[in-house]
Amino acid sequence: MLNLDTHIIIHTVEGALTLAERKKLAGQRWGASAIVLWEIAKLAQLGRIAVDLHTPELLELLQNMLIWPLDLEVCRATAALDFHSDPADEIIAATSIVHQVPLLTRDRVMRKSKHVPLA
Repeated sequence: MLNLDTHIIIHTVEGALTLAERKKLAGQRWGASAIVLWEIAKLAQLGRIAVDLHTPELLELLQNMLIWPLDLEVCRATAALDFHSDPADEIIAATSIVHQVPLLTRDRVMRKSKHVPLA
């Protein structure tokens, strides 16, 4: 099981994953924090991405993924992170900690964390 960051999901839909990312994703079950859905909606609304929550390829991908809720345990875990970033990234990272699932991300700040399990 892997926890996917927002941009990994977007790159998957767009066919823009690196070879290393494709290898890490192969044969794994995928999950994401519920905040990823909100982040995709906002990025699309702002015109920063072409993918939105109506894109058929994204909807198909999401049907096969586990979506973890934003709950009390995840919110508490954000306070113990060893980095500060935008709130969505902190929630995504905390989700990996709480559910003990490696995070697949390109984000340099999250990748420097000593607390977040990384893929």
